[in-house]
This record gives sequence, C-alpha cells and structure tokens, in this order.
Amino acid sequence: MIADPVLRSAGLADAGLLATLHTDCFEDSWSTGAMIEVMRSPGTFGFLVELQPMMPVALALGRIAADEAELLTIGVARAWRRAGLARRLIRAVADEARGRGARRLFLEVAEDNTAARTLYGAESFQIVGRRRAYYTRPGGSAIDALTMRRDLARGWRWLIGR
Repeated sequence: MIADPVLRSAGLADAGLLATLHTDCFEDSWSTGAMIEVMRSPGTFGFLVELQPMMPVALALGRIAADEAELLTIGVARAWRRAGLARRLIRAVADEARGRGARRLFLEVAEDNTAARTLYGAESFQIVGRRRAYYTRPGGSAIDALTMRRDLARGWRWLIGR
C-alpha cells in the first residue's frame, strides 16, 4: 500500500534527492552540485512531496529578495502528474514567501507549456513580461519564456475599498 504524499521542507541536505527528482522531471535538469549552489543562495527555500521518507515525487524551490519572491523550479514525477501536487507546492511556496515578507511571487514558463500556464493562471498568476528565445529545445529551436506574477498581499481587496 502506498502512503498519501506528504509535503515537507527541503534543505541543503536534500540536494541529492532534489537533483535526482529534477532529472526525472526535466530534460535540462540541475545536477547535485547545481542544487547545492541554489540551496546555498540567500533567501532560498524548498519543498518536497514524498510518498515515504526518501521517496520524493515532487519538488519546488523558491527564493526571496527584498519584498519579492521567485518560484525557481517546480516539478512532478510523470506518474504523479495531474494529482494536485503542483498546485499544493505552488501554494506552499506562496505561503512561505508571504510569511517571509514577500508581496509578489514571480516565475518563468515556456510559452508552449500549456499545462503549466493553465495551472499558473488558475493560481492567479498573470503574464507580465516575455524573454525572447529564452529556452532552447532539443534540436536547437528556441522558445520564449513568459514572466508571470502573483500578488501575495493579504486583504488587498479590503484595502481597495478604503
């Protein structure tokens, strides 16, 4: 019997797990060394979703700088996609960023990644910019990255009425 997925904080000690999972999720993945470098960056935090200890199925990394946050990467193992894990991770990153004083959360997504763009739109992200030919696909073709933003301030609707 497989246990329900558990969300937990990820740290520097998880760099190997994060890198292995990232490799399962992306063609252009981050090595353990790259994960260590990212996790050592000031303001960086992460989350893992695990079926049991040491069996990760999803990850997300974020970083805070002043009053802004960035979702650096998010990935879900193929067998666990469309199970709500990415949404759970986005919300965890947003809550953590808000708790650390961020007012906005940014991310970048390939323009042709329809599934991710649909999810981000459902989570209140809006397109605010474009980076031309940012991603390179196998075979050398390039695709634009869309920069998206979500406001994190609590009670913003109440403030508008004042």
